[in-house]
Amino acid sequence: MIARIVGWLVLASLAGAIAFGYAVYSKRIVLPERYDPFAPLDVRAPQGPLTRFKLWRTMHDAQRCDASLARSGLVYREMADATGAGGCELKDVVRVTQSEDIRFSAPFLATCPLALGLAYFEHQYLQPAALDSYGERVARIEHVGSYACRNVNHQQDTALSQHASANAIDLTGFVLDDGRRITLARWDDAASPDGQFLRRVREGACRSFDTTLGPDYNALHKTHFHVDMGPYRVCR
Repeated sequence: MIARIVGWLVLASLAGAIAFGYAVYSKRIVLPERYDPFAPLDVRAPQGPLTRFKLWRTMHDAQRCDASLARSGLVYREMADATGAGGCELKDVVRVTQSEDIRFSAPFLATCPLALGLAYFEHQYLQPAALDSYGERVARIEHVGSYACRNVNHQQDTALSQHASANAIDLTGFVLDDGRRITLARWDDAASPDGQFLRRVREGACRSFDTTLGPDYNALHKTHFHVDMGPYRVCR
């Protein structure tokens, strides 16, 4: 008897959850965006309990990614599919020039997931870290490029790099509103404000991109953070 009652309660709860979910999906019940699983990702909004789920879903859905990128604050233009220098194919990429608050050291090509990840990183982690560490916002991100038709580590016997599809970018430094410049050369001074800031930047990057590689990974990454939206989850 008790088992039957429990079974009915479970079924009733499941039916209620389905009905509630449909009501939210059909907009009969309107939830705040941060609590609505069907609302698009807004990288500028405060994080909520569904943010990580929305980020993952958006990165794996081209239409959702395009829609979220359009409201991200990045300034970009869509590029036609093409074969880049070196023969690597560029598909569904954009050319990013700046964001609302940040200039880049040079425009760069990026897949939608990479561009959106960078916007998410800027709003959720980079700017908060700069404000906490220096009381200043980041005005400029320095990088050494995204697209490069090559294999991993420039080796002939390795797999094609995420750079070969503009799905990666190498970040080398950050310039604050007051002109201060923080580069990866400060990484080894871990106890300094710059060293602490750079470690917060890395942790934020690890939460924004699939792969983040920095000075702790190997000597090849001593001067930059490599971030990409490739198939592997790595934070080093």
